[in-house]
Amino acid sequence: MALTTKQKEEIIKQYARGKGDTGSPEVQIAILTKEITALTEHLNKHTHDYHSKRGLLKKVGQRRRLLNYLAKEDVTKYRDVVKKLGLRK
Repeated sequence: MALTTKQKEEIIKQYARGKGDTGSPEVQIAILTKEITALTEHLNKHTHDYHSKRGLLKKVGQRRRLLNYLAKEDVTKYRDVVKKLGLRK
């Protein structure tokens, strides 16, 4: 369920603003999205895993807050991230 360091490094390379950037909202949103996808797949198989469900809801809320922050600070970056990750339909 948890992302490997290799997977995280690939996400960081793809969404980082510059070299060594691991904390920008874009990177955090991308990592959370990958983790949310993995947890969703896990919960489809294990429907009664309520502890993981709570963790999923916490990650979804964190991503929502980061997306709100990014939309408030820089709308173009927000739109780019949403489009790249396919979050809105």
